[in-house]
Amino acid sequence: MKPMSYAVPAAAAMFAAISSVASSNAHAEAATGLALAQQQNCMSCHSVARPFMGPALHDVAAKYSGRDDAATYLKHKILDGSSGVWGQVPMPANTQLTPDQAATLASWVLTLK
Repeated sequence: MKPMSYAVPAAAAMFAAISSVASSNAHAEAATGLALAQQQNCMSCHSVARPFMGPALHDVAAKYSGRDDAATYLKHKILDGSSGVWGQVPMPANTQLTPDQAATLASWVLTLK
């Protein structure tokens, strides 16, 4: 009788556990980003899927996701405001946000592509 090898089932179980944690973290980050966007009134001008007063956040993600510095770029746009990039309506500076909150929002937006 051959001894049983537990390496493959153990590795598969570990992969499944890591995947589950990663998936849970992604869902938690998405929920945190959306909640922060709602609390900070981002959704007064933006929608996830359709243009409103500002561009759809899905479109923002699609436009900038290819940039190596996308998260940093969006963080600064969120904090400092912007004009002329998406039309004539300017985005005001969000001085009520901390840099960490702006980074969280930028990272969340980039997941929407």
